[in-house]
Amino acid sequence: MNSYYTDLHIHIGRTKSGRAVKITGAKSLTFSNIIAHARDEKGLNIIGIIDCHSPEVIIEMEDLMESGELIERTDGGLSFGGLTIIPGSELEIYDENCHGPIHVLCFFSNIQTMKEFSNWLSTHLKNIHLSSQRIYVSGLELQRKVKELNGLFIPAHVFTPFKSLYGRGVHYSLTEVFNPEWIDGIELGLSSDTYMADGITELHSYTYLSNSDAHSLGKIAREYQTTAMKEPTFNELRKALTQEDGRGILANFGLDPMLGKYHQTVCEKCQFPFDPEKEKCENCGHSKYVKGVADRISELSSVSEKMPERPPYIHQIPLEFIPGLGPKLKGKLLDHFGTEMAILHEVSLDHLKEVVPMKMAELIVAARSGKLKLVAGGGGKYGKVL
Repeated sequence: MNSYYTDLHIHIGRTKSGRAVKITGAKSLTFSNIIAHARDEKGLNIIGIIDCHSPEVIIEMEDLMESGELIERTDGGLSFGGLTIIPGSELEIYDENCHGPIHVLCFFSNIQTMKEFSNWLSTHLKNIHLSSQRIYVSGLELQRKVKELNGLFIPAHVFTPFKSLYGRGVHYSLTEVFNPEWIDGIELGLSSDTYMADGITELHSYTYLSNSDAHSLGKIAREYQTTAMKEPTFNELRKALTQEDGRGILANFGLDPMLGKYHQTVCEKCQFPFDPEKEKCENCGHSKYVKGVADRISELSSVSEKMPERPPYIHQIPLEFIPGLGPKLKGKLLDHFGTEMAILHEVSLDHLKEVVPMKMAELIVAARSGKLKLVAGGGGKYGKVL
């Protein structure tokens, strides 16, 4: 069995022609730029690229196939010189029963199946070219279609306020919206981790995923996992999600939840920590607040006598969060050690000290296990490393 660095939630900002896909995504996030950056700078082995349902993205994938740069793997997935791409789509559910807005991830094994899904989507979306579009079918109907096409269905960043399964405070069980047997995994999001999520008993049977939800090249692999599989393919990924035949998640690597944008409850106006029991912000007197993920999970959690066995969740701080590590120093590290995965997992303190100052080398080592002082984020603002 082999171990693969895996990030399954990367957005496309623009097509090759410059057409917007994820409007809030960076213009540099084209399909071709993503696969080169993920392989050559980040050092990932498997990535899920969201927004592959967009017709111009499909054309770009087909052009890369024709040129021989992309090769479809027999067991699913697209190979780009050692990197495996799993084509996917993020969609927003908001049906007549007020189930929404909820974001979900749908993955497929090859380009042809993605084309079939895209054609079906075009009759249920207002704009097939854009990312994270509202789909005018129920969650169950979407699940059924994904399963008809032998795809994977994963609720996205399930605790994030506003656009997730639990985040809005409306839903208290995934069974209100989905068929639980048609869910292949649960994406936690940046403001939570395994230990927090396992307070919710109905999630115990699912594999947890920690993905970046990257809206720029730099954000790729800010969260990821190591995955045990025989080879990096779609079918092997499916087995890893069900922990079949020795496959599975070996470890989740993610931000300390305090660094997430929605970890703590804060005032909607001034983003000062807010105590809902006091009704008004102690800083500015405003009465509205954005409920943090920590408080929302606390509402949903129950005491369970038996907790599931989980792989370790390692609070790793990405290089971009480390104070003082600017583009010049980061470039120097990459020139010497190759990829971010190598810097975060393999390079010794002694070797780091040969390239960057002692203090920075020690910060990088501390960041590997989250051993840095933090200020919690909330209300859409990231936490900080002190």
